[in-house]
Amino acid sequence: MGSDLDRQIQTLLQCKIITEAEVKDLCLKAREILVEESNVQRVDAPVTVCGDIHGQFHDLKELFKVGGECPKTNYLFMGDFVDRGHHSVETFLLLLALKVRYPDRITLIRGNHESRQITKVYGFYDECFQKFGSANVWRYCCEIFDYLSLSAIIDDRIFCVHGGLSPSINTIDQIRTIDRMQEVPHNGAMCDLLWSDPDPDSCTGWGLSPRGAGFLFGESVAKPFLHNNGLELIARAHQLVMEGYKLMFDEQVVTVWSAPNYCYRCGNVAAILEVDSNLNREYTIFKDSDRSSMNSRMNPQREGPPDYFL
Repeated sequence: MGSDLDRQIQTLLQCKIITEAEVKDLCLKAREILVEESNVQRVDAPVTVCGDIHGQFHDLKELFKVGGECPKTNYLFMGDFVDRGHHSVETFLLLLALKVRYPDRITLIRGNHESRQITKVYGFYDECFQKFGSANVWRYCCEIFDYLSLSAIIDDRIFCVHGGLSPSINTIDQIRTIDRMQEVPHNGAMCDLLWSDPDPDSCTGWGLSPRGAGFLFGESVAKPFLHNNGLELIARAHQLVMEGYKLMFDEQVVTVWSAPNYCYRCGNVAAILEVDSNLNREYTIFKDSDRSSMNSRMNPQREGPPDYFL
């Protein structure tokens, strides 16, 4: 398996696709690994935490250049691997192949875009059909989405989730009881984990989200959750941050965004969060790759749905 998988990884690293049969086999191997992982997957420090990638393949390679290659660096990706960018297929398959090759060195958790409904609207479905001539690869990948963990916890101190908190969840143990093997529901605890946002400006408790899914939550929600669960930090992704990362609530919640020049037109920088073995935290900023900049000029991103669906 190792030699075939290494060859596939090298192919994907060149931004080339592997065959449909290889994708099917890769997804079967990934499922065997992911089914054993928890809804709250335990991750040991040191680890580098990454936010949204959104199919920006060349910027993912830039991330690896800045943060270190896997498996030398231990990675945790907080979802939204696909949609919007030009290379969602190559991006997700590369990360999945790395997961199968080095299961203890890379952790993938689910984002709100790892969904059948969302990927049919935001590009991944169309890209799969264009590159493979059918929807089979899209279906294989969507089945894997259902197996991805809903969150991760670093050394029992840093809680990592794509979106945020839920009024249905007070403890980490409650997350462990969710049946995650399903399409993302339109409401409820699983939906909230993938869709909610912190609001440091207008919301102190719970608020309605303009996304139409999940909730806004304020400091009076985040701090008790941290205290009750013995946590130091909530790390999450899900929202474009022009500076790459944003600290909130006395630096106890952070948004990490890892897609520079999002949609090839937003002009933002990206960031990764490097957590060392003592849980010290360092944020590293990076810009889009030269290849991504060139690609954006040659293939401008079409206008997408409203920004609150980021």
